[in-house]
Amino acid sequence: MSAQPQDTVPATPNGRRRRALLILATLFTLLASGGGYYWFYYGRWQVTTDNAYVGGNVVQITPQIAGTVVRVLADDTDLVEQGQPLVQLDDADAQVQLQLAEANLADAVRAVRGLYANDNQSRAQIAQRSADLDRIRFEAERAETAARQARDEYQRREMLFQKKFISSETLQTARTALDSASAARDAAQAAVEQAQAAVRAAREQRSGAEVLIDNTSVETHPRVAAAAARVKEAFLNIARTTIVAPLRGYVAKRSVQIGAQVAPGTALMAVIPLGDLWVDANFKESELENVRIGQPVTLRADLYGSDVHYSGRIAGLAAGTGGTFALLPPQNATGNWIKIVQRVPVRITLDPVTVAEHPLRIGLSMRATVDTHQRDGDVLAREPNHEARYSTPVFAAQAQAAEARIARIIEANRRGGGKS
Repeated sequence: MSAQPQDTVPATPNGRRRRALLILATLFTLLASGGGYYWFYYGRWQVTTDNAYVGGNVVQITPQIAGTVVRVLADDTDLVEQGQPLVQLDDADAQVQLQLAEANLADAVRAVRGLYANDNQSRAQIAQRSADLDRIRFEAERAETAARQARDEYQRREMLFQKKFISSETLQTARTALDSASAARDAAQAAVEQAQAAVRAAREQRSGAEVLIDNTSVETHPRVAAAAARVKEAFLNIARTTIVAPLRGYVAKRSVQIGAQVAPGTALMAVIPLGDLWVDANFKESELENVRIGQPVTLRADLYGSDVHYSGRIAGLAAGTGGTFALLPPQNATGNWIKIVQRVPVRITLDPVTVAEHPLRIGLSMRATVDTHQRDGDVLAREPNHEARYSTPVFAAQAQAAEARIARIIEANRRGGGKS
C-alpha cells in the first residue's frame, strides 16, 4: 500500500481565544495603570459634586409706612440702580403733617428766643437793682453821717444851754435838726432794705427763667429738639412714600398693584444683585475630610455646558448638615433607624470676571470640583468678622436731608436772639 499524504492541521479555537485574552489582559492592565496614575496624581486630590446651586441675595422691597400705591415704576426683569424709585405712595397726608410740624418748630424756636430775651432782661434788671442798691447805700451812709453830726451839734449846744451861753430857741433848733437827720437816716436804712429785697427778688426771678435755658442753646433746647424730631419724622414719612431700590440689581417677584393699600413690611417686589453671587455645594460628609477654607474650586454651569468654567474658592463650611436645618429635621432616635449619608453645605465664592462674562442666575445647577492639594487651611473660621457684609447709603441720605431742612427752619426763626 502506498502512503497517503496527511492534511494540514487548522488553527485551534483555543489559540485564538488565548490571543484575545492576552489582548484584553493587556488593555485592562493599561487601563488599570492609567486609572491608577490618574488617581495617584490627580483623582485623589479632587472632590466633586453635582449637588451644587447658585445662591445670591434676594432683597425684599417693603414699605416703611402705610399708604396707597399711586405709581409702580419697575417691573420684573428690569435693571434698577441704587436709589432709583420703584413704587410711589400717596403723600397728601404726609405733606400736611410736615407743614404742621414745621410750623410747630418755628413756634418753638421763637418761644425759646423769648426765654433767652427774658433772661437778658432779668440780667439787666439785676444790674439795675444792684446799682440802685449801691446808690441808696451811699445815701444811707451820708444820712448816717448827717445824723451823727446833728447829734454832736445838739450835745454841744445842750452843754452851752446848761451854762446859759445860748437861748432855749437855739437849743430847740438843734433838736429839730437832730430829729430831722435821724428821720432821714432811718428812711435811708429802710430804702437800703427795700433795695436789697428788690435785688433778691430780681435774682430769684432770673433763677426761675435760667432753669428753662440752663446749659442749652436754641438748637439744643428741649422744646426745639422735640419739635425738630417731629419735623424729621414727618419729613422721613414723605421721603418714604417714594420706595427706592437699596442697591443695583434686577427686579423679580413683583406683586404690587396700582391702588393697593400697603402696610409696613408688605412684600412689593424683590431686587436681586446678580453681581454678588456664590455657590452652595452640598458634599457628602465622607468627602469633606480634606476640604479646607481657601481651596480653589472649578465649577461648571449646566446653563452653559462644559465649554464654560468658573473659578472660585471655598469661603466656609456650614456649621451643620442640610438635614439639620430642614423644615422637618430628621428623627433618628427610633427603632427603624437607617443610616443615611448626610450632606454639608459648602459656600464657594466666584470670580467676578467670569461671572460678568457669563452671567448666572440664582438657583442654577452647578458642578463643583475642589482641589484639595492645599490642606493646611482651617475647617471653620477662627476670627469673627467685624465689618458689614452688605450696606446701603440710601436711607441715611434721607435722614441727612431731614437734618438740613430742620437747620434751615431754625436759622430762619432764630435771627436777632438766642445763644449760638
